[in-house]
Amino acid sequence: MEQAFLISELNQRFGIPGIVKIVPGHGGLARVEITSPSSQGEMYLHGAHVTSWKPSNEEEVLFVSSQSQWNDSRPIRGGVPVCFPWFSSKADDATAPMHGFARTTPWQLESIIQTGDAVTVSMFIESDDATKKWWPADFRAVHRATFGAELTLELDVVNTGKTSFHFEEAQHTYFRVGNIETVLVKGLDGVTYVDKMDDKRIKTQNGQIAIISETDRIYLNTDATVDVEDPALHRGIRIAKENSMSTVVWNPWIQKAKAMADFGDSEWPQMICIETCNVGDSFVELTPGKHHQMRSIVQISKRNPTV
Repeated sequence: MEQAFLISELNQRFGIPGIVKIVPGHGGLARVEITSPSSQGEMYLHGAHVTSWKPSNEEEVLFVSSQSQWNDSRPIRGGVPVCFPWFSSKADDATAPMHGFARTTPWQLESIIQTGDAVTVSMFIESDDATKKWWPADFRAVHRATFGAELTLELDVVNTGKTSFHFEEAQHTYFRVGNIETVLVKGLDGVTYVDKMDDKRIKTQNGQIAIISETDRIYLNTDATVDVEDPALHRGIRIAKENSMSTVVWNPWIQKAKAMADFGDSEWPQMICIETCNVGDSFVELTPGKHHQMRSIVQISKRNPTV
């Protein structure tokens, strides 16, 4: 009843008739639904998590697993998880939540603004006793998603305390593809990467990336735009970014997919993660009062990709 009242109140405060409504989503979690002339989209308050973006006259761009568990103690599997303030496991605490606490934290709605045919949804979290259990910093973080002909994602972190801190961050975006075995990833030729599937050896990318097995790579010191060519769906996905110096490319393949309880055994051919991030040596250092904004811009092109 309390959750239903909260959702109703949010809808009254932030809803835009015929364009935006806040409703109970999967598992009863509060969800912002956008339907505009340029696109349809969804964003959950749980984790400030974007779960859908569908430009007009296009198929769904984001992948969400059919096995996602949809409860407030678990991250949503797919869409755009926000990894913050660390990536992967926490170096000094093996009990800390994987990829940080942001993706399982209830965020608050800050604003919903319509500009032309686009809608921008902003959600925020601030440091409190729950965050300081894992990380001592005083901060405010805003995740802002603009749903339009493009999908723009911005993560803005402010140091609200009196001491400096550093953090890692990622927009861990799952893209829907027709068949991963025919997908090509372009834009990272010549970039050095950490191959997590080969004992974290440092390698250099040679040409385009074809996914032929479990893939987990952190591309280093790169602000390059990445293009995903998807012959099966006859489209290309372009991911441009700002203030990000790392890019992660990930697909779990067969065995890892089977090992994940919240991921369907046969879903791995339908997704690829291209993650805009600052991780490892590209961590962000913030002095008191300063802020950092990382942005990714996703565009779709309808074509027959060259293979």
